[in-house]
Amino acid sequence: MNPFFTTYEYIPFDRIKFEDYEPAIMRGIEEEDKDIESIVSNRDKATFENTIEALDNAGSLLENVEECFYNLLSAETNDNLDNLAQKLSPILSEHSNNILLNQKLFERVKSVYNEYKSKNFDGLTTEQKTLLEKKYSGFVRNGALLTDEEKTKLRDYSSQLSVLSLQFSQNKLKETNDFFLHITDENDLEGLPDSSKEAAREAAKERNLDGWCITLHAPSMVPFMTYSTKRTLREKVYMAYNTICTHDNDNNNYEIVRSIVNLSLKLANLLGYKNYAEYVLENRMAENTTRVYSLLDNLIDAYMPTARKEVDDVRSIAKEIEGEDFVMMPWDFAYYSNKLKEREYNINSEMVRPYFELSKVKEGVFGLATELYGIKFTKNDNVPVYHKDVEVYDVIDKDNKPLATFYCDFHPRSSKKSGAWMTNFKSEYIDKNGKRILPQVSIVTNFTKPTPDKPALLTLDEVETFLHEFGHSLHGIFANTKYRSLSGTNVYWDFVELPSQFMENFSVERDFLITFARHYKTGEVIPDELIKKIIDSRNFNVAYACMRQVSFGLLDMAYYTITEPLEEDIRTFEKKAWEKAQVINSVNETCMSVQFSHIMAGGYSAGYYSYKWAEVLDADAFSLFKKNGIFNKETADSFRNNILSKGGTEHPMKLYVSFRGQEPTIDALLKRNGIIQ
Repeated sequence: MNPFFTTYEYIPFDRIKFEDYEPAIMRGIEEEDKDIESIVSNRDKATFENTIEALDNAGSLLENVEECFYNLLSAETNDNLDNLAQKLSPILSEHSNNILLNQKLFERVKSVYNEYKSKNFDGLTTEQKTLLEKKYSGFVRNGALLTDEEKTKLRDYSSQLSVLSLQFSQNKLKETNDFFLHITDENDLEGLPDSSKEAAREAAKERNLDGWCITLHAPSMVPFMTYSTKRTLREKVYMAYNTICTHDNDNNNYEIVRSIVNLSLKLANLLGYKNYAEYVLENRMAENTTRVYSLLDNLIDAYMPTARKEVDDVRSIAKEIEGEDFVMMPWDFAYYSNKLKEREYNINSEMVRPYFELSKVKEGVFGLATELYGIKFTKNDNVPVYHKDVEVYDVIDKDNKPLATFYCDFHPRSSKKSGAWMTNFKSEYIDKNGKRILPQVSIVTNFTKPTPDKPALLTLDEVETFLHEFGHSLHGIFANTKYRSLSGTNVYWDFVELPSQFMENFSVERDFLITFARHYKTGEVIPDELIKKIIDSRNFNVAYACMRQVSFGLLDMAYYTITEPLEEDIRTFEKKAWEKAQVINSVNETCMSVQFSHIMAGGYSAGYYSYKWAEVLDADAFSLFKKNGIFNKETADSFRNNILSKGGTEHPMKLYVSFRGQEPTIDALLKRNGIIQ
């Protein structure tokens, strides 16, 4: 029997075969169709229970299968899964449209909505009111008020976007995996730390090659760009990475970008919006493009003078080392930045790496959650996993009751896309039988791998990434809602990064670091002198980093605020879009747009500003912890109860004010970054 058709507590990865996915998804579609027909054919008057709740509970099999399938598509894919995803994408898009454009279903939803709206939603809890408004607006925003002819167009646009986004991601993964720099002369490794050399040798062995291999995966590429003394090789790696999906082959994404952007405009226009950003921002904290641009412009005004000085300082040390006629190029910036950082703070990522052995970092991060919230993580080797690298933990609440299951998948491989993310295998909610479904949460990263001689030793950036994704995970783990569609990270996109970025603050807190950071050989606790260097250097090039993020936000907004079809060359458009936030000139052949998965295939279309929006929130929120004590349990309980457990049950600003007592200002961020005193 197909494992998806059986009753299981954990996804039975040990029994699932590739052949199981398609029939399970097709049956899931059939069952959801029956659920919808049951709602539509109900002769009783439409009520909150028989329409809105029933709709939220519909399609449980399909959701379970999709959560498994699409998580593997990112974390452990292969050609079979990629091809099946291409085949299923238009089918699933059509199925979704069949529900959202079902006029009889919409009439029942609208009837319930109008009834409760007429009496100011009296008789509903806050969560029920939010669910009702979300369901109604979901239909309207997906075309329920369109004519039949317009609905046909909408189906076509949605289907095309679904296929194009998938193709964009697959092309990027293939291009990333296709490149490696094969080094056979050990002199070409000059400057690299031993950890990078060892990893490069392992990468070569994996390809059945002698010597060393540098790949475009972050744990390989980043230290190479930071430490390699071989400028021509840095240029080669830089150009390989920054020209991904620009080459004259099947993986070229130029026309895919154009098609995605233009289809998004068509879809928005069809629904009555002047551009796609206007459509997206209607359901965001920012609400409109004016407020987004106001944030980005305020950041440029505040940070640009410092960013220019930071880049000038890097140029100065480069000229000091190489001569006055030296012209710094983009592939030089990380290398000479590191030289300057070492000079000013006597610190680099390799100095801290021995204190951040992965198993100890896990203990520290889990221990932080225990200290703040009283929860515990217990390894469970009996849960099936999709790859041998995956670890599973039972999460126990402070009352000793089961809270969640937590999957960890830390290291890069060719079957995994780049980056880091949190996801769910099961979301928390109360099912139609009144049973609470516990969340099954996963984080996937591409951290430095262990070698035969050393365990996995992380950089401080990787520790921050762990904390970031763990923050997302806590949002899922602590979910305590009735309805699945409002649970955990189902919140406004410009609010979803608050819990994750909030956790990053702990990475430079001494009281946290000393709980776990021990030298992997000697067991020595990280010295106070080194912690001081970490803290003192935390704002090194912070303004440059801010402008980089702002430039991405400007590029995103430029694409999705167009009101006429994009016909311009993609590289030309890109350079104009982010020009006012650039502090280092880019190289003509390079292009970010064709690999910008966040805004082309990752749900952040017209939403990349969210990272900076949430940074304002996280700095403001953490300032309360700094005031009360970073382990203060009362403050932590308030953060859990008002933010982490509430999901999308209320407007995020209301949740934030319930925690903080006031709306956020940019001041805490500017102070944290040293822009103002």
